[in-house]
Amino acid sequence: MEMAQFRGQPIVDQQRFRCAQIESTLLESGVKIHELHAVVGRGGLLPPLASGTYLVNDSMLDELRLAKRGEHASNLGAFLAHGLAQKAGVPAYVVDPVCVDEWPPYVRLSGSALLERQCLSHALNSKAVAKRYARERAKPYESLRLLVAHLGSGISVSAHINGRMTDVTNSREEGAFSTERAGGVPAMQLVELCFSGKHTRKQLEESLFREGGLYSYLGTRDLREVEQRIASGEEKARTVYDAMIYQIAKEVGAMATVLNGSVDAILLTGGMAHSQQLVSAIQERVRWIAPIVVYPGEDELQALVEGALRVLRHEELPRLFERL
Repeated sequence: MEMAQFRGQPIVDQQRFRCAQIESTLLESGVKIHELHAVVGRGGLLPPLASGTYLVNDSMLDELRLAKRGEHASNLGAFLAHGLAQKAGVPAYVVDPVCVDEWPPYVRLSGSALLERQCLSHALNSKAVAKRYARERAKPYESLRLLVAHLGSGISVSAHINGRMTDVTNSREEGAFSTERAGGVPAMQLVELCFSGKHTRKQLEESLFREGGLYSYLGTRDLREVEQRIASGEEKARTVYDAMIYQIAKEVGAMATVLNGSVDAILLTGGMAHSQQLVSAIQERVRWIAPIVVYPGEDELQALVEGALRVLRHEELPRLFERL
């Protein structure tokens, strides 16, 4: 109910409210702000950037206020980190923002000169689990050929080679549908829908980004509820669930071609990877490609910490964001 006051407003308007909540939590946990060495937050929808840890500066904040690439909760991360860091007198960082872009030029072509593919993904978690897998095998991340499927409210399937994420599905507009995102939809039918006069732009955006996928068909974003409905014999729930698994597996198979079929491992991660039923069904379809390793949940908080520590320990230099 507290968040209702911000409905329809720019995401940055939540900064003061959320900062107060964070400070209250720190106080309850016995953490004093002046004891902090740095503050790190999620990176938002900035222009395409190289992978790394970025110092939050005025240029970054100005760009996020404009929200040229869209409004998203991750846009708030830099503002929260900056606000707390100012009080503590320490630097603020973001790590591997959703706009990390390591694509070669030919990957950007969509098939129409009017439309270019945009690289937006769950880069932080995808990169983190890929590096975690490499550490566990005592191999350099740069030496491995990996497919990573982030299975969350949005689904990003990415190909990693030579330490670079060379392609990834943008869950805002392509790939498999998820619990609430429509993924790729029939283009000509979408054109007809846009010009039908029955829906506003905002309504269509909501139907594709927050009210698509499982929610569109079944009225719920809760995967556990869907699995319970399947167990009770609901045929529609089974069909929609199977369709999502089918699309995920198809994206993994397609991304394997990016690595020429030479894949060291497939990594399944994100919140939906907690479901053994879902994971088993995906494994049945893609295990022939490469060994599968599951990292349930999101490793993002740890990845943020590790990114900031690499800079504080002088293991790497912080990157600076500059507006074009």
